[in-house]
Amino acid sequence: MAAGMRYREIVREIALDHYGYVTTREAADAGVPTVELPKLAARGGLVNVTYGLYRVPDIPSTAYDQFAEALLRAGEGAYLHGESVLALFRLADVNPRKIKVAVRRRARPKMPPYIELTQVRGGVRTTFYEGLEAQPIADAILECRGRIETEHLLSAAKQARGEGLLTTAEWQRVRKGLRP
Repeated sequence: MAAGMRYREIVREIALDHYGYVTTREAADAGVPTVELPKLAARGGLVNVTYGLYRVPDIPSTAYDQFAEALLRAGEGAYLHGESVLALFRLADVNPRKIKVAVRRRARPKMPPYIELTQVRGGVRTTFYEGLEAQPIADAILECRGRIETEHLLSAAKQARGEGLLTTAEWQRVRKGLRP
């Protein structure tokens, strides 16, 4: 029983850094045998979200949980892009129906309908916002051209600049890129 409690504490510590989620790989890297996660789930200490992904049910939800889950489902190297980056910060009044996740390699996981995977090639620049890997905001705004009205994108850029999310150089690049 002491070993079970110890494993539960380790898993909880991992989950606290990942919006309540823990992967089998992260748990194994921390010394928790992979067979222990289904046992913890059977006892109610975890919820099995999908193969290799669990959630600690008593960790409070946040506005970022679905974004974190989408990235963890997609796997290593996945990042938020486009409208999802804007939605992360509530910019441009976007509320996409799907969380857009870019992957650098071919991914085959079965995704729920609210997650859209896009395969990208080449050296894509990413950053971390709230611990979530994402396309830089300036790049995301420019990527949304043609899908979101220019006025909304310019408003999003102004809001992002006001909140310190865009540097002066990024702000100028976005303004230039949004000109008709």
